[in-house]
Amino acid sequence: MNIKPLKDRVLIKTHEAEQRTEGGIYLPDTAKNDKVQEGEVVAIGETKEVQLKVGQKVLFESFSGTEIKTGGKKYLLLEVKDVLAVIE
Repeated sequence: MNIKPLKDRVLIKTHEAEQRTEGGIYLPDTAKNDKVQEGEVVAIGETKEVQLKVGQKVLFESFSGTEIKTGGKKYLLLEVKDVLAVIE
């Protein structure tokens, strides 16, 4: 992959939503109305104020950023300010 974010942007590899419930019931795509809000940092633009590192798992705002599909994988390009928290 050759996508490098510019300025204060970050590239996130989104995690797919669960396909089934804890009880084992499979959910169709139409039943999943919430967008995925969790992902892994893949690349970071050149900015001085970024506290993120490549490989960190993060939570981000719903419906933020631009969705990118390349190589059969889904990525999200968003501004650093849209990242809400780091998952440890």
